[in-house]
Amino acid sequence: MVMEKTWRWYGPNDPVTLNYIKQTGATGIVNALHEVAIGEVWTPEAIAERKKMIEDAGMIWSVIESIPVHEDIKLGKPNRDEWLEKYKESVRNAGAAGIKTVCYNFMPVLDWTRTNLAKRMDDGAIALEFEIVDVAAFDVHMLKRNNAEADYTPDVLDAAKAKFKAMTQEDKDTLQNNIIAGLPGGQEGYSLDKFLEKLETYKDITPDKYRENFAYFLKAVIPVAEEAGVKLAVHPDDPPFTLFGLPRIVSTEADLEFMFSVIDSIYNGYTMCTGSFGVRGDNDLAGMVRRHGDKLNFVHLRSVNRHKDHCFFEDQHLAGSVDMFDVIKAVLEEQKKREASGRTDVQIPMRPDHGHVILDDINKKTNPGYSAIGRLKGLAELRGMEMAILKGGLV
Repeated sequence: MVMEKTWRWYGPNDPVTLNYIKQTGATGIVNALHEVAIGEVWTPEAIAERKKMIEDAGMIWSVIESIPVHEDIKLGKPNRDEWLEKYKESVRNAGAAGIKTVCYNFMPVLDWTRTNLAKRMDDGAIALEFEIVDVAAFDVHMLKRNNAEADYTPDVLDAAKAKFKAMTQEDKDTLQNNIIAGLPGGQEGYSLDKFLEKLETYKDITPDKYRENFAYFLKAVIPVAEEAGVKLAVHPDDPPFTLFGLPRIVSTEADLEFMFSVIDSIYNGYTMCTGSFGVRGDNDLAGMVRRHGDKLNFVHLRSVNRHKDHCFFEDQHLAGSVDMFDVIKAVLEEQKKREASGRTDVQIPMRPDHGHVILDDINKKTNPGYSAIGRLKGLAELRGMEMAILKGGLV
């Protein structure tokens, strides 16, 4: 059985329309109600309105990505139970509407982070990039976070100092916007002062404490998800290492195993984002799928090129540092296991994640990572590899 082909759509204002998406061969939509304030309840009426819009275009709303987790929950504040009740209500409403998968993340303050949204590739395409020297230049010389220097190696600090000295004001503004102004699907953007203020709220939150807060969230929400028939799929940290002194606790297989130890349930699952987990060379992506496939609830397929420590750019889907063949094979093996065991949730939703800006999309306004043609190219390549694996009898 093939994976369910889905496509990330950012709602009515997305320049990639539902009519365009229908032409890609995707049958499922991955969507969120971005207009709802973080932490507030997704009402049945709002869900139904968006669901009808998708179904009228001839597709289904397969996955919610994401119902954002309020910062007060992440911080373990005294009022977190109030926000948790709202989160649980949104999960119930999603389940009642027939949407059975919710992807979410537990990253503090920032969602996914890149330093360059317009890296020119050798073929003229535009890709996304993350460079630790740029982060250090921003952190130490622009943000001026207290004791930021302690988080970087001497060679990175030297390079960051030289980089900052050579930057124009336009360069600085662009870097700041790329890092903290908010990328698509992110929860919010910040000014420098507001960002420092947010970081200060985490100064006493150690990774262990943050895991406790994550466990508290899981214990509150997973039983409701089970009742509602909604499988949760935590998205890994992106990138999967500490930034700006913030705790990151969904970066490795060991992090997933901690999560599963809190509540052992297929409703307490994860998203295999090959581009996020794949930034770390010590993450065995296909092995993670094979060892924890029963809790694999969603798949993001993209590749990164790890060209230096803590540095990467987003490569073509079948290139770079990710063994996409082995990952897809492992996912298909998991589906076969589910079918043999009688599980009803055999088909796992996947989406081609991100994509280069190519062809005439270069002259259009697109969301970073979410242009149409680059993702269409990726989806075609991924479908071809999937079909070759299945037709070749490799699964």
